[in-house]
Amino acid sequence: QVQLLESGGGLVQAGGSLRLSCAASVRTFSSYPMGWLRQAPGEERDFVAAISTSGLNTYYADSVKGRFTISRDNAKNTVYLQMNSLKPEDTAVYYCAATIYENYASKGTFLYWGQGTQVTVSS
Repeated sequence: QVQLLESGGGLVQAGGSLRLSCAASVRTFSSYPMGWLRQAPGEERDFVAAISTSGLNTYYADSVKGRFTISRDNAKNTVYLQMNSLKPEDTAVYYCAATIYENYASKGTFLYWGQGTQVTVSS
């Protein structure tokens, strides 16, 4: 059983920053590659970023590369998404996600999702 709880969403002006956190309730958090997905109104859920079990490897969608940074703290069972230079098109519900293979994560394929946290970027 994997339970994920996102937090840190909110309203921010274009160009601003926000950090999302995801607390994972699982016995072996360090064995799960993690990631973030997002879904804008009226659109499908898209891959945002992923990170390997150790945190040594990261993967990003082209749309966020250079602006977003994914990280994890295995001692705290937490994964983060630092979002800088936010744009209105980043507005979406952001979901924390977990999988069991790094190649799954790098390709945006996840097995578990949280409830999501709303991020709204005003122009």
